[in-house]
Amino acid sequence: GAGSERFRCVSTYTPVMLLSAGEAKNLGPSSGPNRLRDLCTFCTISLDQEEVYRTKVYEKSVSPFYGEDFYFEIPRPFQCLSFYVYAKSMFQIRDLPVGKVAIRKEDLYKYCGKENWFQLQPVDPHSEVQGKVHLEMKLNELITENGSICQQLVVQIIACQGLPLISGQNCDPYATVTLVGPARWVYKHFEKKTSDPQFEETFHFEVTRSSSYKGRSHFHVEEEDIEKLEIKVELWNNGNLAQDVFLGETRVSVKILRNDHIHRAWYLLQPKGNGTKSKPDDLGSLRLKVTYTEDNVLPSACYTALRNLMLKSPDVKPISASAAHVLGDICRESVGYEALLPVVRLLLHHNRLLPFLTSVAALELENTQEANTIFRGNSLATRCIDDMMKIVGRSYLTVTLKPVLNEIFESNKTCEIDPVKLKEGDNVEVNKENLQGYVQKVFTSITQSSSSCPPLMCDVFRSLRQLASKHFPADPHVQYSAVSSFIFLRFFAVAVLSPHTFQLRSHHPDPEISRTLTLISKTIQSLGSWGSLSKNKLVRQLLVIRCFLDEISSNVSKESSGVEDSFVLKEGEVHKRAQGRKRIGKKNFKKRWLRVTNQELSYHKQKGKEALCVIPVKNILSVEKLEESAFNRKNMFQVIQSEKPLYVQAGNCVETNSWIEVLSQVSRCNPGRLSTFHPSAYVGGSWLCCKEPNESTPGCKPCTATVLANIQLDIDCDRETERIFSFFSSNRSRLQKMEDACAGMSVYLGQQEECSAFTIQDPKETFRTIKELGEVLDDLQAHHDSKGALTDEPGTM
Repeated sequence: GAGSERFRCVSTYTPVMLLSAGEAKNLGPSSGPNRLRDLCTFCTISLDQEEVYRTKVYEKSVSPFYGEDFYFEIPRPFQCLSFYVYAKSMFQIRDLPVGKVAIRKEDLYKYCGKENWFQLQPVDPHSEVQGKVHLEMKLNELITENGSICQQLVVQIIACQGLPLISGQNCDPYATVTLVGPARWVYKHFEKKTSDPQFEETFHFEVTRSSSYKGRSHFHVEEEDIEKLEIKVELWNNGNLAQDVFLGETRVSVKILRNDHIHRAWYLLQPKGNGTKSKPDDLGSLRLKVTYTEDNVLPSACYTALRNLMLKSPDVKPISASAAHVLGDICRESVGYEALLPVVRLLLHHNRLLPFLTSVAALELENTQEANTIFRGNSLATRCIDDMMKIVGRSYLTVTLKPVLNEIFESNKTCEIDPVKLKEGDNVEVNKENLQGYVQKVFTSITQSSSSCPPLMCDVFRSLRQLASKHFPADPHVQYSAVSSFIFLRFFAVAVLSPHTFQLRSHHPDPEISRTLTLISKTIQSLGSWGSLSKNKLVRQLLVIRCFLDEISSNVSKESSGVEDSFVLKEGEVHKRAQGRKRIGKKNFKKRWLRVTNQELSYHKQKGKEALCVIPVKNILSVEKLEESAFNRKNMFQVIQSEKPLYVQAGNCVETNSWIEVLSQVSRCNPGRLSTFHPSAYVGGSWLCCKEPNESTPGCKPCTATVLANIQLDIDCDRETERIFSFFSSNRSRLQKMEDACAGMSVYLGQQEECSAFTIQDPKETFRTIKELGEVLDDLQAHHDSKGALTDEPGTM
């Protein structure tokens, strides 16, 4: 409950990205022999220069259809979202870059939520930049020994942030500072192994000469021409024995000091020559759909009033007058019921979701006339229950469906039974047998999974059964239809059809497997139609399904029978540090294949090889991020156990979060989980984080998850309340219309035409809620306005 609330003292931004890489067309140069007809292609997605996702490799085609969706939270600041298309060839050692699409962060809103075709641009190493540099400039007057006056330009490079990784490791950056004018002075300064160097280095340039000076000058600039000068700062990675790598540059005109004696600002690094290019060849185009949202989250205290108003929703009578229901009502036309997801998450965190779902389900049943249409439409109640199942049922889906889905993907048997779609050489009887075998395995997995069904889902299903029986007392089957319409139609059937959207598979299936999943999903949907099963007299299936529905909606919890099968939750390539047997250094990090199942964590030399080390899941005490300064490496996390911690570097920032989430979830019920941890490493006889010399000293920082077996731990209430505020704010005109409709109903004592767009059962109670909402929203907007000036924006884009 409220005891686990997180407090903030400054605003934070938590961006979320939903990407759809649709298809490409006409890949490769428009002329010559280099069209990619004989090459396979794939697409990658990068935040700045850090790759976070890649599609499967698609067969030889100049117009491949990728059709893959990626949803992820962005765990760090970024400047640019890029999509690269690569070609694979058996004759190439490295993948061949075909072209890229780069969208700057500030331009994402132009394309948000819409499909667009983007022309591919050439991939130029000198244009691949990221990060920013903090500069201070001032123009001083100096008095020389003979009393004459000259101008001196002082440039300080304070720091850089967000420089890219080089070959997966922090770079060795150095900066060059050049005064561009009639001549050039160049200075260099080096830093070691960091993507956020602190230079704090000052450079002096005498930009005019005194009238008495007779010798040759590096700069022959009259005072009135000083504004024509320009400071250029370049960042490079010191390649030691290899070639230095360009990291970016920025140029600042000295005329910026015309009105300021001191100018201090952050500047985004730009491509060499500011990215000016000649017109490129036609490299093809890429169809993309990008949805980007960014939440400006204020300190927790700012959300108290709105959060309490939303948490009061389950107790409001009638439920249609509650703040949560009002939000769904006013947002229905603009975003459908998307606005309800943060409401569901907020109520879930505070253990207030069950009474709310019961109330909105009861309201829907009041308007349901036929038992065979129960909970079949897209309504506020069905959307809330859908969202609940997706949140709390993720592990349930993994346990139930992932093993059989893996078999379907790996065996890849043909299951087409439509004569029109059969390929030459296909045998429809063999295909039918394959399909029946898969369907039976999925059916058995589902109907034997009741012991894994999350308690909250069971509670909701039990409530739906009771409501349905009460509303249709003459129909003995409606209590089962109420549950089956959710568990089969809206949960299992959808997950079978699109396993990648539920993290059951990493990629879209190919067309043939997709067709197999469609046929299986249709069968699962039929299980949700109790009436069709009864008509077809499928007595055996009816009995099995009825028993399953009884078990997941009863008061008695069913114990699991037998030993739980092992199944893979996540696996992939990482870099692992040796556990203290050698001195700290690059040689101690080795490439390994990391694999986590519901029973153990293991790492292997390569995929499919024997495990080098196995850690039972029950031995994991905590999983936390590791500070970059520990080993001068980004994207690291630690698996804390009774022995030495296991230090792991993931491939990118999104993968880091994914590993931590999976490992935290699978070990969340372990006894003896830690409440504190060390965010850095024990090196040289002390902890780098707190300087404590004793290696067994308890952690110096609270763990991110300290309450056992609590799925609400992953929910940030401040962020969810901010999203609720955003939905209310963008629909204030609809809120005003609803308020006017309530006032009209109260005056004219009846349903007016303008009221038909809203659900208003009690106009006075609804009016009271809306007025209270208006005051709370105005107050929260004032907090946003007062905090707006605190953001640290770069000096130039």
